[in-house]
Amino acid sequence: MYPAVCSECGRETEVPFQPRTDKPVYCRECFQLRRAAAPPRSYNY
Repeated sequence: MYPAVCSECGRETEVPFQPRTDKPVYCRECFQLRRAAAPPRSYNY
């Protein structure tokens, strides 16, 4: 696990990947809130 700071709330958290400086990192709570607020994906099979 890698230490990180949530881009949304600023809370210290740990993530299973090495954070990059060009992409935001979210804690579990903020990630779930952002995911729930996102429109559903449409899949074209």
